[in-house]
Amino acid sequence: MTKAELAVKIAEAAGITKTQAEKALKGFIDATTAALRSGEKVTLIGFGTFSAVTRKARTGRNPQTGKALKIPAKTVGKFSAGKPLKDLKAAAPKKAAPKKAAPKKAKKK
Repeated sequence: MTKAELAVKIAEAAGITKTQAEKALKGFIDATTAALRSGEKVTLIGFGTFSAVTRKARTGRNPQTGKALKIPAKTVGKFSAGKPLKDLKAAAPKKAAPKKAAPKKAKKK
């Protein structure tokens, strides 16, 4: 699902226009990004938690040459799914089609 498709779904669910939904989605993204930049976590109970994580500097290898290179430390966004998202597979298991019974053979007398 793309951002535009998500905006359409939000508009339908909330009974608002697509433009209003796009503004609301942009506001959510901007507010979440600003909170992560300031070191805060954004927790949506029943959905998950957005947080900022700092990766340590490390040494990597160029796959073409095999030469070692330094990868600097960097801060990235991270999402941890809440329990309802983790349990998606348990909520909707796929059922196998029932097997048809083989016809019984008539006994010979």
